[in-house]
Amino acid sequence: MEVKPVVLTGKHVRLEPLNEAHIPGLTEIGVGQNFWHFMLYGDMNTEADMRNWVLDIMSRGQRGTDLPFAVIHLESGRVAGATRYLNIMPKDRGLEVGGTWYGLDFQRTVVNTECKYLLFTHAFEVLNCIRVQIKTDSRNVRSQNAIERIGAKKEGILRNHMILPDGRYRDSVFYSIIDTEWSLVKKRLEVMLGM
Repeated sequence: MEVKPVVLTGKHVRLEPLNEAHIPGLTEIGVGQNFWHFMLYGDMNTEADMRNWVLDIMSRGQRGTDLPFAVIHLESGRVAGATRYLNIMPKDRGLEVGGTWYGLDFQRTVVNTECKYLLFTHAFEVLNCIRVQIKTDSRNVRSQNAIERIGAKKEGILRNHMILPDGRYRDSVFYSIIDTEWSLVKKRLEVMLGM
């Protein structure tokens, strides 16, 4: 399994390798948002905060542990958010889809559904993954509902899984899709996308 930068394009979004040119667009939609309270990076209050976040995520990509994407909304041409492959395990043919966030204009739209469709299709059909996992903060019920809606299976909760920048202990809810489940999840996503 060789995970390398790629552009994934659908009807509504394009996922392109994250780079510094995306910082202004990400700053416009991400600075000051409350969804950062559920993330592991701390609050994003300035463009400098966003730049540091982008550079950190890009460095993970250079180490081969992550493959970060900027999400481009095709109709508007705007940056809609960011997502990535992380915890890449080539030997075990698995990875995680996560670190996902969108600006308020793009939440509860087709953007997230199509992003997941593109990422999962690439993972299972190109990279030949046998497992794709997703995790979220146990307090983030909205995220849990979205993950369950696409058909991922809840595996359990890791208690005190991470210490957040503000010192709180985060319990993480883990989900997965395995290769034998992919065809059903794919059909479900295609119905949601009206394909």
